[in-house]
Amino acid sequence: MASHSLLEGKKGLIFGALDESSIAWKVAEQCHAEGATLVLTNAPVALRMGKIQQLGKQLNALVVPADVTRPEDIEALFQQTLEHLGGPIDFMLHSIGMSPNVRKKRPYYHLNYDWLYKTLDISAVSLHRVLQQAWHMDALAEGASVVALSYIAAQRTFPSYNDMAEAKALLESIVRSFGYHYGKRKGVRVNAVSQSPTPTTAGTGVPGFDSFLAFAEKNSPLGNASAEECARFCVMLFSDYAAKVTMQTLFHDGGFSMVGISEDIMQLFSEAYNH
Repeated sequence: MASHSLLEGKKGLIFGALDESSIAWKVAEQCHAEGATLVLTNAPVALRMGKIQQLGKQLNALVVPADVTRPEDIEALFQQTLEHLGGPIDFMLHSIGMSPNVRKKRPYYHLNYDWLYKTLDISAVSLHRVLQQAWHMDALAEGASVVALSYIAAQRTFPSYNDMAEAKALLESIVRSFGYHYGKRKGVRVNAVSQSPTPTTAGTGVPGFDSFLAFAEKNSPLGNASAEECARFCVMLFSDYAAKVTMQTLFHDGGFSMVGISEDIMQLFSEAYNH
């Protein structure tokens, strides 16, 4: 893994690594390669089912279980993180998303609202909860960088993405609002990265994912961005090279977000129509 020491001496907290397919896993590996000291966290059930302990050993990182819907868990997480790192946090990745409606295949027009509230709580409000706790504990360093992973369904309709679209829209609003307040207070940067569809454990749970992955690949002039490429982009945002970038939703999608329809897609439709 190439290294340019972009995060030498920096300390980070990574939410959401589950297994080798996770973007958060790739981000953690790349941050470590760039010289950072890390703390990893995920929900207790993810620690039991995933491989995060293995990643912790690989990166010499502390692993702390935390349910991001429980303020007491988040407070304990920050206490342990600050103690382990010996000081405030320089960067943080929020890579958390889960929809019971998607998992249980409830269509958008027949949502279970209790599950919707859980989707919003886990996938979006958790970012506010984490930043609010960091604010009260003064856990982030001056000029720290926070990145939350998002998706273009926050702006455009993708039917199978279901209520996760609402969650990502809320997430991006929190990025802007908390980005303002934390920027004024301590120069902390808060951004969202809107990533290409990526074959993670969560991504592949979306109905029709394989077809959409292929569509996005053909509609993007640079092709889909991989998890490894997303990790390198996140490292750049964590680094001092992005010192004045904040409150943004940054599209890391090979150009997909700016394309109406590509020649490749036109060719596919033309062939289908002519046959």
